[in-house]
Amino acid sequence: MKITREIKTAILVLSGFALFVYGYSFLKGNSIFKNTKTLFGVYQEVEGLISGAKVSINGLSVGKISKIDFLPNTTKILITMEVREELDFSNESTAMLYETGLIGGKAIAIVPVFNSKSVIKDGDTLKTSVKPGLTELINRQIEPLQIKIESMLTSADSLFAGVSNVLDNDTQTNLKRTLENLSITTNNLNKASLSAVEILDTNQKNLNLTFSNLKSTTDNLKSISDSLSNAQISQTIKSFTQTIEGLNKIVSTIESGEGTAGKLINDEALYQNLSAASKELESLITDLKYHPKRYVHFSLFGKKEQPYNKEEN
Repeated sequence: MKITREIKTAILVLSGFALFVYGYSFLKGNSIFKNTKTLFGVYQEVEGLISGAKVSINGLSVGKISKIDFLPNTTKILITMEVREELDFSNESTAMLYETGLIGGKAIAIVPVFNSKSVIKDGDTLKTSVKPGLTELINRQIEPLQIKIESMLTSADSLFAGVSNVLDNDTQTNLKRTLENLSITTNNLNKASLSAVEILDTNQKNLNLTFSNLKSTTDNLKSISDSLSNAQISQTIKSFTQTIEGLNKIVSTIESGEGTAGKLINDEALYQNLSAASKELESLITDLKYHPKRYVHFSLFGKKEQPYNKEEN
């Protein structure tokens, strides 16, 4: 039987269409000859997740996202997953949505629970969770900081407003004058510093000589200190102590009335007698001075001695 050209063309078109359908299904993660299980998961939002994204267990790819659509009569998102048919983890496992990288892509990671009493079967719906991505974590950390910065900016605005109210025209003028005076003072300090440097440069030789003399004086003081340290100070102190003790003994002897000095100081009768004798001696000397004839008789012819008459002269 001869195959006509039209039949050949039809067979070629049908073969190409079949290859196209198979390739398209393969690229979308669907298999014409189904050997997978269909699982479902419900999320509040799945921004960044696309059909064909991988489904993995412990990092190993075990399937793909086949469909993303709204759950009927709600705003929740229903995710349809195709996973290997031979997988036998529990239907109590969790489908966790996570970020795959910094560029924002997302995928599903199944956190398996192995329980032989409730192995997954085609059409089961898994529990779901969302793992915070790096961007979300950064946003959580930045949010309190942003609130603090806004509070600081508000305080700064209030501060600047208060300063503006305080700094009236007179205050601003005074502040300007103060700054000008401060600038003048700074310039004067700079000039004084330069003058001090010039003086030091000019008198460098004298300063060196002064420091040299100071060093010599210090050395001399050190020598004197060493000499004093080597002197027999302890012997001198011991002799001085012995002298003090001797004086104390003498004073004790006098106070106790022993010896001539002690009797003179402590014997009241002796003191009175000495005082009376001193007065009589003073009267005798005075009388001798004014009446010498009463006590001295001198005659060339042997004049007879006359008795003393108190009423004469």
